[in-house]
Amino acid sequence: MKNTLYSILLMAALAIAGHNTLAQGSNLQVVVKNIKNAKGEIRVGLFNNEETFLKTPIDGKIVSATEGSVTVVFSNVVPGDYAISVVHDANKNGKLDYTSLGIPKEGVAFGNNAVGSFGPPAFDKAKINLNGQDLTCTLEMKYY
Repeated sequence: MKNTLYSILLMAALAIAGHNTLAQGSNLQVVVKNIKNAKGEIRVGLFNNEETFLKTPIDGKIVSATEGSVTVVFSNVVPGDYAISVVHDANKNGKLDYTSLGIPKEGVAFGNNAVGSFGPPAFDKAKINLNGQDLTCTLEMKYY
């Protein structure tokens, strides 16, 4: 009986703590413009450090491609620095395809509309700061 009561109190405390943590997060709206066609899907990745940038996102969204623009929302994101990457996966194979010269065959976009020299931009160039307020980032898809 005592263990059951402790379990109920613990679950209630965790639920309240979890609710307060979620309430502190912000919404990050990512608007991707200049999508050249409605083939495939748009993959948006959110990264919180340089080591995992373009490897392991902390969150990701996949939506059907629409010619023109799409919008995705990341909810309850805690304050901090985040880099954004976007791929127009036209053939829906789950990855960015490249030419034999290493040039992307599909559209790409990054936070701050950053571009890299001979490759993707660094985390610091693609990062945005979420300070506890809701934020909208508008990115332009680039096709090479």
